[in-house]
Amino acid sequence: MEGLYSIYSLARSILLILFLSTSSITLISALDKTNVEFIRTSCSLTSYPTLCFNSLSTQSGAIQTSPNLLAQTALSVTLDTTRTTSTAMVKLSQVHGMAPREVSAMKDCIELLSDTVYELKRSLDEMSRPGSKDFRLVMSDIQTWVSSALTDEDTCSEGFVNDPKMKRVVRGKIVNVAHLASNALALINIYASSLHG
Repeated sequence: MEGLYSIYSLARSILLILFLSTSSITLISALDKTNVEFIRTSCSLTSYPTLCFNSLSTQSGAIQTSPNLLAQTALSVTLDTTRTTSTAMVKLSQVHGMAPREVSAMKDCIELLSDTVYELKRSLDEMSRPGSKDFRLVMSDIQTWVSSALTDEDTCSEGFVNDPKMKRVVRGKIVNVAHLASNALALINIYASSLHG
């Protein structure tokens, strides 16, 4: 009888574990769907919603449904992409056979990308620092820095006005950065207005 009780107890324990596992997986799945939908809805308000969603949805567990974390993650993704683009531009600048005007424009572009990295890092650092200063002032500063990053990207591609082929290559490298920065700015604006409409 004791052996039968042990088997019964073991079976009950296994069923309970299976039930709890299934319940927690269902709960996690429901939470993840909520997080992903939050990102999708927020990204639908940006200029490049597909890019926004694709660049942020993989971070849905970390972002959850926080407008602050969404804006910070958007800044972080933009910063990482800008750094990668800057490295690619440095390599592109080392191609031999560029005219002096192209070399000068490329140096200007690399400098602007460096400025963009600085502005985005500053913005991310400030957003990550809770309650350090007046919220409106902080948001205004961040909005200015990210807007400046957008201007830098436009200026970068305009530097190749006399060489359409090089302009196309450079534009191909930086357009993603500009779109990500635009999306980050939109999400920052949404976050700022959600707290202090």
